[in-house]
Amino acid sequence: MRWVKSGTTAFRKALADGERRGETDSAKVRAVVAEVLARVREEGDDALAEFTRRFDRFDLRRRGAAVSRREIDAAWRRTPKAIRASLALAASRIESFHRHQAESGFTAELPGALLGQRILPVARAGVYVPGGKAAYPSTLLMNTIPAKVAGVREVYAACSAPGGELPDVVLAAAKVAGLQGVFRIGGAQAIAAFAYGTRSIPRVDVIAGPGNAYVTEAKRQVYGVVGLDMLAGPSELVVLADRTARAGFVAADLLSQAEHDEDAFVALVTDSARLARKVDAELATQRKRLPRQGILAGSLSRAAGFLVRGIDEGIDVVNRLAPEHLSIMLEEPWGALERIRNAGTVYVGHDSPVAMGDYLAGVNHTLPTGGAARFASPLGVATFLKRMNVVSYQFRALADDFPHVVRLAEKEGLFAHAQAVRIRTGKGAP
Repeated sequence: MRWVKSGTTAFRKALADGERRGETDSAKVRAVVAEVLARVREEGDDALAEFTRRFDRFDLRRRGAAVSRREIDAAWRRTPKAIRASLALAASRIESFHRHQAESGFTAELPGALLGQRILPVARAGVYVPGGKAAYPSTLLMNTIPAKVAGVREVYAACSAPGGELPDVVLAAAKVAGLQGVFRIGGAQAIAAFAYGTRSIPRVDVIAGPGNAYVTEAKRQVYGVVGLDMLAGPSELVVLADRTARAGFVAADLLSQAEHDEDAFVALVTDSARLARKVDAELATQRKRLPRQGILAGSLSRAAGFLVRGIDEGIDVVNRLAPEHLSIMLEEPWGALERIRNAGTVYVGHDSPVAMGDYLAGVNHTLPTGGAARFASPLGVATFLKRMNVVSYQFRALADDFPHVVRLAEKEGLFAHAQAVRIRTGKGAP
């Protein structure tokens, strides 16, 4: 871990770099994605088959895009009962938490007028489930269950399937979630298929789920054609700790997020130089016992350590970094939480490992990254809802209000707006 001390040029640079970590600009990625989107939009399944053969190395025409119910049922039977039970419990917790996010709309009355807002689910949602380096049944559950709770009638999953194979545990999760369809399509081509629709893949209204740089860029380019959850990047964790924190716990949590990807961002913010030294030692010790050594080496080479003058300064650093995950391991963590403004999910206390939220606690683990927690929220039921305003005037209220509308419309030079009100009050010619 690269340590920088408060008040130094290195500290200021490391913090500025951390704030800018979400600013990616790859001309190569943009160009490849633009080609994929254009081809899928114009050629549909033919382009899907070509890109799947190129990137995932299997013949989509022979294998078929849709995963059959028979395949899903067979995968369920092969999945150990203990894993099935864990998936079911996780699904139950996720559903329970997200039911608290339900929205019901409202009505408000003015003299002679009724105003309101209706809350409606989108009709179709598509969820992207990454693969390749690991299997992510938890991501499938986290992204599909809120859509179901929102009332979306049709929820589909596109799962990255190198070689055409999907892990049994991912298909078992799909069975638990009760999806309308699962497709063995990955990469930017999956996003294109959901955005534009093909003969075999339905067009959806909202796309959710994390992915690699190509998937994220594809989501960026189709926004406006389809709704999105967010542009999620590599996993992140910042730990805010003082002398009371156990170095082994801190290191374990940092490693748990560092193992996701070489580009993962992990950082420790502390006012204890002694803790900093102990965490470095624990990282070296614990890392030796773990697989995924190449990934850990890559992400830990970029890990940041901020040695601050006090916890007040540490909280300021956290708010500037706006991390996806924040772990607060302080003597008085709840007081610090009141001053945290920017984070996707906050884990409060020494016995609240991030892995609990990743799998079982019930909170959503699809979170804003790259500093987007400054303005964005975790994926949830609202991701799959839309709001419809309602306005109903009676004549008396229209007659009372029309001079104000006419005055403002004509001031803006929009005389047809004014006429649309005048004609109803008898104050203007048709």
